[in-house]
Amino acid sequence: MRAHTARLVDDRILIETRDVPRPEPGPGQLLVRVHAAGLNRGELLALRKQPPGGTPAVLGIEAAGEVVEAGGGVLPFRTGDRIMGRCRAAFADYALLDVHDAMAVPEPLSWSQAAALPIATMVVYDMLIAQGRLGAGEWLLVTGISSGVGVAALQLAKALGARVIGTSGSKEKLAGLARLGLDIGLHTRAPDFHDAVMAATDGRGADLIVNIAGGSVFAECIRSLAFEGRLATVGYMDGMLEGRLDLATLHARRLMVFGVSSKGYGPEQRQRIVQGVVDQILPLYAGGRLAPAIDRTYSFGELAAAIARMESNEQLGKIVVGDA
Repeated sequence: MRAHTARLVDDRILIETRDVPRPEPGPGQLLVRVHAAGLNRGELLALRKQPPGGTPAVLGIEAAGEVVEAGGGVLPFRTGDRIMGRCRAAFADYALLDVHDAMAVPEPLSWSQAAALPIATMVVYDMLIAQGRLGAGEWLLVTGISSGVGVAALQLAKALGARVIGTSGSKEKLAGLARLGLDIGLHTRAPDFHDAVMAATDGRGADLIVNIAGGSVFAECIRSLAFEGRLATVGYMDGMLEGRLDLATLHARRLMVFGVSSKGYGPEQRQRIVQGVVDQILPLYAGGRLAPAIDRTYSFGELAAAIARMESNEQLGKIVVGDA
């Protein structure tokens, strides 16, 4: 089968296509014929931290496809089922999904739409519902809202009845997000949005902030939180891994600061997140209340172009590689 890997050469990401053996599913695993896979910024950032010219990196951490073989003990899914989920080496003809990471594709969705959902829906469920406890009528602020996760957060927050403020360095992207329900768009990449957030919320501040931008705006996020506000850290688009924490504000306003990551989760913990997505988010897609926001879909042979698109920061929503 074909598998696509990436290598960093002279600050350029080069894609290599190789013929490799088809993987065999073990107990609790599903072999899936991949129809589409989502591209995620985090794996590109990790690749760029590797020494140039090193071992080719396996890319692709989420996929949608058809079950072709099931390992022992896999009861919920059968051959021919349409499934999606997080996995490893998704940019290939076939991939293995652990059963606790797999979700049935809602009937109305295409392969590319399905591939746009696994990571984004698990992240937004974790940060908006499981940890963030976002309620109807509350204010959500998303820094760097035009990313795939940012757009998914906007869509879910509106479905929950919340009001949303978003920051972006692009006026055009903010205008596009207004059509998805963005209440207030702030044209900035700088830590200068506190006053605008306070004005929009009648001096209260944001009940929940999702910080995708990174450390450069961390202190401003703390300043912009309401009493008993919550701050989720989910990305570092600016590359800054540190930020100033005002302990007096944290203490006086009873703030909660939390991270959103499944890296330390075991199978049972990941299964709880997946089940939350299945129970509370996927019905919104199945019923037509939500639709995946896809920037562009590229063929697998255009993976290099898809990566260039993401690194240009021009996308609005999710970049997908695979079938339409």
